[in-house]
Amino acid sequence: MSDTAVSARHSRAVTYLVAGAFFMELLDGTVIATAMPQMARSFGVAPVDMNIGMTAYLLALAVFIPISGWVADRLGPRTVFGGAIGLFTLSSLLCGLSPSLWTFTAARVLQGLGGAAMVPVGRLIILRITEKKDLMRAIGTTVWPGLVAPVLGPPLGGFIVTYADWPWIFFLNLPLGLAALAMTIAWVPHERPTDSRPLDVKGFLLSGAALVALVFGLDTLGQGARAPVQAVGGIALGLVLSVLTIRHCRRHPAPLFKLDALRLPTYAITVWGGSVQRVAIGTVPFLTPLLFQTVLGLDAFQSGTLVLCIFAGNLSMKMVTNQVLRRFGFRRVLLVNGVLMSLSLAACGLFTPDTPKAVVGLVLFLGGLFRSMQFTGLGTIQFADVPKEEVSAANTLAAMLGQLTSGLGVVAGALALNLGAFLRGHPQGQSDLTDFRNAFFVMGAAVLLSLYDAWKLAPDAAQNVSGHQRA
Repeated sequence: MSDTAVSARHSRAVTYLVAGAFFMELLDGTVIATAMPQMARSFGVAPVDMNIGMTAYLLALAVFIPISGWVADRLGPRTVFGGAIGLFTLSSLLCGLSPSLWTFTAARVLQGLGGAAMVPVGRLIILRITEKKDLMRAIGTTVWPGLVAPVLGPPLGGFIVTYADWPWIFFLNLPLGLAALAMTIAWVPHERPTDSRPLDVKGFLLSGAALVALVFGLDTLGQGARAPVQAVGGIALGLVLSVLTIRHCRRHPAPLFKLDALRLPTYAITVWGGSVQRVAIGTVPFLTPLLFQTVLGLDAFQSGTLVLCIFAGNLSMKMVTNQVLRRFGFRRVLLVNGVLMSLSLAACGLFTPDTPKAVVGLVLFLGGLFRSMQFTGLGTIQFADVPKEEVSAANTLAAMLGQLTSGLGVVAGALALNLGAFLRGHPQGQSDLTDFRNAFFVMGAAVLLSLYDAWKLAPDAAQNVSGHQRA
């Protein structure tokens, strides 16, 4: 595809296709949570037993994400992307038809395998067919599913299980998946596979095992740490395996993925400080509904309505994101917007039962604005300086980190909340207003500290993407 001439209009169509596939995959994961009690009754198991289906999906993602770039280079991105959409769609049908928890879990493993290739390979397609000058628009389009799905998923899931039945959560993917598959065949350019590298089996096993251990440990921790030894053990094992993976990739002549992109400041900022910011952002959809319903006395509908203000802020910022980045440049925007995002997180900790709902909604709306800008800025600058021959490896590493940070939001929020309650002598699960305030303050402080990477950026960083010209 790097040698394939793709018109701007065609490139835009492919970008929307990939963004739609991302949205389908991300929405699926967020909608399920609200349907778990009904699914448990259908399968004749306890609601807590449904976690095995969620965990199986996450572990399947973790195993196969590291190999997605190599498979795409070997077979061609269009073939792999289309196959991933087809597998995800078929497994969605199997999930909806599952008569038991174990058949559902098996279908979720297949769904995870499809999702593991769909997101990173879809982004790889965009990176290869999009010129640098159009990258900000393209990446900005693919960022919105990650902002919208976590906010829309829970209320949509609640609507489906209230007025229909839980299988429709999965059946909704069928027309979307079939349409996406047809558009993939029609729109995505075919690239002849040229990579003849043998599979780095050791690198695959190390990276897959590291990601599985980390995801398992973090997922266990995020569920209330009922098994703290397993959670801490999984995280510790994952960290050790991660070190071994890095060591292997640096020494192997043809590793599964190279780490060369980390030498680039515009890529490294998204790995270090950017990961912290994504985690902090991910705590908001978790902490705010809990605060509203358990402390401020709001019902589920009122809570959901207020959380939708974040979604409104996300969409509103999308209309001006590119213009702001072009006018002020990445460094200034990431710094100033990062500070504002930090303040918006801290402001959530100041809510009380007496705070007018209009004020709460305004704070969440502003937080959505800053959240959207930071997400888009980090997602766009990430590949600004990555050479074409390193794009696949850099994209694989980004996908692995994205998988970790997506789950860390809930974990970080739960840890901050439970740790504050523990230090103040409160039983777990009985957090009060002060505990929530401290949790939001901690997240805001973490964002501030993470901006050091942005401070070190050159004023003209990634201007080839933003089009920013210094005065």
